[in-house]
Amino acid sequence: MKFMKLGSRPDCFQNDGKDNRFVTADLAADIIVHVGNVKFYLHKFPLLSKSYRMQKLLATTNSDEVDEICIPDIPGGASAFEICAKFCYGMTVTLNAHNVAAARCAAEYLEMHDTMEKGNLIYKIEVFLRTSIFRSWKDSVVVLQTTRFLLPWAEDLKLINHCIDSIASKASIHSSKVEWSYTYNRKKNGVRKENQVPDDWWVEDLCELEIDFFSKIILAIKAKGRASFAVIGEALKAYTYWRFSSSGKRSVRHGGDAMNASFLETIIRLLPSEKACVSCSFLLKLLRAGCLLSCSEMDKKELVKRIGHCLEDASVPDLLIPITSEKKTIYDVDMILRIVKEFMMQEDNEANPTVTEEHQELSVAALASGPSKIAVAKLVDGCLVEIAKDPNLPLSKFMDLAEILPCELRPLHDELYGAIDTYLKEHPGLSKSEKKMVCGLVNCKKLSVDVCTHAVQNERLPLRMVVQVLYFEQMRVSTSTASQAESGGSYGSSKSAITTNTEDEHDLQNTPKAIELSSDETRRESNGHDKIGNRKMKGMETVAPPMLRGVQPCKEHKVLMA
Repeated sequence: MKFMKLGSRPDCFQNDGKDNRFVTADLAADIIVHVGNVKFYLHKFPLLSKSYRMQKLLATTNSDEVDEICIPDIPGGASAFEICAKFCYGMTVTLNAHNVAAARCAAEYLEMHDTMEKGNLIYKIEVFLRTSIFRSWKDSVVVLQTTRFLLPWAEDLKLINHCIDSIASKASIHSSKVEWSYTYNRKKNGVRKENQVPDDWWVEDLCELEIDFFSKIILAIKAKGRASFAVIGEALKAYTYWRFSSSGKRSVRHGGDAMNASFLETIIRLLPSEKACVSCSFLLKLLRAGCLLSCSEMDKKELVKRIGHCLEDASVPDLLIPITSEKKTIYDVDMILRIVKEFMMQEDNEANPTVTEEHQELSVAALASGPSKIAVAKLVDGCLVEIAKDPNLPLSKFMDLAEILPCELRPLHDELYGAIDTYLKEHPGLSKSEKKMVCGLVNCKKLSVDVCTHAVQNERLPLRMVVQVLYFEQMRVSTSTASQAESGGSYGSSKSAITTNTEDEHDLQNTPKAIELSSDETRRESNGHDKIGNRKMKGMETVAPPMLRGVQPCKEHKVLMA
């Protein structure tokens, strides 16, 4: 840390332990200066020779003996005034990064300019700041921290601006050219590389700054345009985590929800516009905190837009944002819907850049299958599995989230089936029509063998879905058998294989009427009242696929297997 010594005389300031400060000298004190609760017993001549303000204050007193003046508003308080007073006496005083800003502001208050005496205190401090403090990374950061107690003097004297410009300039230099010491002490992969300065070496030192100073530094770094957006994003992330960690509890505790909401809004607005500046997980954490602290809708909308750009990188736990309103549900499903819709909108815009905003429509055609879209579909299914456990979740919300992505984006419907099964388990009061509606989301052709086995034995499923599972498994086995016969060339010709496939397709288009029957009609079938239905159901018992043979259907479904 840089320092500068002024004066050459011994320090003769003493105190009596009762907030009284005096100078040991042969002459008695002829002026008493009140600075807050501290009394300084001094001599007029040293002060008047260097401080124009002291001259003006003494001109207003009428005492013939000891004059008393009060300066309660001097920046830096008693300690800063003592530095100025010692300088007036020519006593040794040491300036460093911790006290130089206070001394500069106090000297300005006392009007210790060169017009009073050449080489006065203001001039000497300015030289020290310019030649030493602002050239040092650590000292610039320390001085900036001290200025928050010296407002508005530090701002009027451009101390804050000079510190910010110094810090931003050094942070913008390429790490290979960094020659000063720095306090970066984190280990990379468990090994400290001594002679290698990381790109984000400056981030840790700025975490203890107040948000107004920190934001000004980030804006100055952005304006210089030499630091990468990834490093700026890392700085914002590290600063945010520090603020809400155990190290930053002090700041949070003294702030309250309103101040913390303002803090988050500032961080959101400082984020670089580039897509990969921060992780999707960090953006979702910001959104979660923003919802809990009731941040502005504009800032939450900005976060939703950013998350939509990288939603494929999200995880289910991050996307499950707890509800903050008086609703009884556990998770904010509306927010998940907003995020997924934003993702779809952006994907649609990238696929059709000429489409105007007024005519943007989320069509299935525009959302052709892609890695990011399939990943988002899997993410949505994972969310469905979790929100289905909420007993207070309305069916409409569950359906909205399940239907927000087109069916083509799900190669398998196993996870969707699991979510629906969980929802049926947690909501036993659903009507038959509601069960049919939610189960209609599943494409039985996209269920795996194991899930089909589970579905046949699932008492919670409507009869219609069980029949569909059996039917499509029959088609799958028939197609597989035909393919094996064709490849083997022994049983059946290619013509017979084609005929079988054609018949399967015909059957697919004309699904057995039993699938469409209501529960009353099914009961009539079991009693022999509907001969056509009996014939069709009787035909199905002979073609049960091998994977389902031996599986015992639930009691509710035995009528379909009779």
